[in-house]
Amino acid sequence: MLGDEGVSTVTKFARVGAHSHIKGLGLKDGKALPKADGMIGQLKAREAAGIIVELIKQGKMAGRAILLAGPPGTGKTAVAIAIAKELGEDVPFIAISGSEIYSSELKKTEVLMQTMRKAIGVRIHEMRKVYEGLVTQLDIKMTRHPYNPYQQVPESARITLKTKSEERRLSVGSAIAMELIQKGVREGDVIWIDSETGKVTRVGRGEEHTGERYDVEAETYVPTPTGPVFKEKEFIYTVTLHDLDVQVHSRSGGIFSLLFGGREEKEIPPDVRQEVDNLVKKWVDDGRAEIIPGVMFIDEASALDIEAFSFLTRAIESELAPIIILATNRGITKIRGTDIESPHGIPLDLLDRLLIITTEKYTRDEIREILKIRAEEEEISINEKALELLTEIGEKTSLRYAVQMLTPAYIHAKKNGRKEVTPEDVEEVKRLFADVKESARYLKEHEEEMLK
Repeated sequence: MLGDEGVSTVTKFARVGAHSHIKGLGLKDGKALPKADGMIGQLKAREAAGIIVELIKQGKMAGRAILLAGPPGTGKTAVAIAIAKELGEDVPFIAISGSEIYSSELKKTEVLMQTMRKAIGVRIHEMRKVYEGLVTQLDIKMTRHPYNPYQQVPESARITLKTKSEERRLSVGSAIAMELIQKGVREGDVIWIDSETGKVTRVGRGEEHTGERYDVEAETYVPTPTGPVFKEKEFIYTVTLHDLDVQVHSRSGGIFSLLFGGREEKEIPPDVRQEVDNLVKKWVDDGRAEIIPGVMFIDEASALDIEAFSFLTRAIESELAPIIILATNRGITKIRGTDIESPHGIPLDLLDRLLIITTEKYTRDEIREILKIRAEEEEISINEKALELLTEIGEKTSLRYAVQMLTPAYIHAKKNGRKEVTPEDVEEVKRLFADVKESARYLKEHEEEMLK
């Protein structure tokens, strides 16, 4: 609360995204269900997307990309997100707009390349030999600092680690003793000590530790480990190719940048990416990693220019390429950067490499179901008459306009002491907020007063 003005604090992050209700394509045996996984309608498009998911899983999408074409507000982005959801939870999904490639700091092709690399995950499996257990005893031996006799530094330590199977006492050197102090390790903690690097990881406070507990504390309590104290443990973590590019590039800076802090390079040289690709291929061949092709979604693809399209045409045929999905609502239009007209504003040589999925305008029943889902997602109570009125508005104007009216109508209802949206609330927000047709009509009426 801020003062007495009645401004309440936010107690949790509860932002509802435009497509947060999408959980998958909603298919059963390859056939689209009318309502499933947050998807409504677009049966043909969803079934086509289901076949594409199978192609991707079987590794047969090489040299191909996807184009989602249809009028505005027909679920193109929803289909793209659903494809990514069907591929798996940790599959990277990177979405950009076609206009985002025009940067003052980076070349267009560099923006596209970095986005592509962000959409390719690498799941790394690493076996490490570690000492793991509950700390039951810790003795750190201190000695005088070699350059400052008035300062104490750790010389060594003796530590006892316990699992449910055994207990082991270890002697460690000054570097590990220093790490134990820096990590704040004490008796009753569960820790790992990497046998190769000596790195200490504090996992949390042991549940079986009998020490004092507080009513309010920020500790994480974990069970006592099982098995032997000294063991091989598998660590699995996922990074993107772009993460690896940045890491390798940062290590390859020259002596000038180290000494004088030279200007940071925004672009990553091709030889760095080649080094990363070779490294990842070696990891895959050795069984230490696996590649997770993600989804790179480019909305408003007609905003790309001829150079960007040429780059994508070449990129989709490379060995390490994500699943590229383009979306557009354009018909026959000029390819940006040329005077050539083409379907969707995309060059014909790229169109030939695309699997094209068309989306259609929603029916009245489908608009009604989508509005119901959005109301549930945003925790909005709406009565049947108001829902019917919104459905009618969505049918006459657009689905997006009807969806946008939901929350303002709910706010109006609460201000007037109602717990659910009524037709009165819908009519009021319709009066306050113009749709596209009303806005165009207003401009026409006041054309002479507007700046041209």
